[in-house]
Amino acid sequence: MAKAQAMGALLTVLVVLATSAEMAHGICNLSSNGIRACQPAAAIRNPTDQPSAACCAALAGADLPCLCRYKNAAGVWVRFYRIDINRAMGLPGKCGLAMPANC
Repeated sequence: MAKAQAMGALLTVLVVLATSAEMAHGICNLSSNGIRACQPAAAIRNPTDQPSAACCAALAGADLPCLCRYKNAAGVWVRFYRIDINRAMGLPGKCGLAMPANC
């Protein structure tokens, strides 16, 4: 039992470290700078009404179907970028980009 708990804890640490490394370099063709450019419009507190031109340019180059796979990982977005995932998922539309239908 103790061995199983230790393995579970180790797996959790490895997932967090892998996610941390991935987020540090960006994700789904959206760089860390691109994510930061979008942060004001998707902020948890006091978001701006519209995304910046830099945010829209970053989203235009992003792999939106790939980003959809991360929408349920709200804890990661909150921890690293202080982003409200629901606001973030609305940004492509505000930039004139279409999100995948199954997102």
